[in-house]
Amino acid sequence: MNVTLYDIAQRFIGQKEVPGKASNPLILAMLTLFAKWPTSDAVPWCSAFLTFCAWLLDLPHSTSLRARSWLLIGKSIELEDAAPGFDVVILQRGSGSQPGPEVIKAPGHVGLFAGLEAKHVLLLGGNQSDTVSIARYPRSRVLGVRRLAA
Repeated sequence: MNVTLYDIAQRFIGQKEVPGKASNPLILAMLTLFAKWPTSDAVPWCSAFLTFCAWLLDLPHSTSLRARSWLLIGKSIELEDAAPGFDVVILQRGSGSQPGPEVIKAPGHVGLFAGLEAKHVLLLGGNQSDTVSIARYPRSRVLGVRRLAA
């Protein structure tokens, strides 16, 4: 049986931050896999979630908590060629004027490609409303799509 990155990520749907001073120990473990400074789950953890899932399958992954760091991992592909289970989508965070994909040290979001709609991309990711979920994002926010290869 071939297990995909998407299969692994799906197992975590519903994991969420703990409100207040406590933290979800699983999210904290994801955050501290390659970074030692996070002490709570109240920090951006979308990249940590994806890194953790890719690490479990020994796939190429970022070691940064920056979502845009995924623009440097794997091979660039077009959004229309993306496939669930294999591809990572990197987005601008927020609305308004944002730097392009050439700027790694800027706000972003990252998740696994889960599907396309007319004006939206569906992502399976962490820290989507403080939980692991499938969420919709405008296509206009897509900075890049990367295919991971072992």
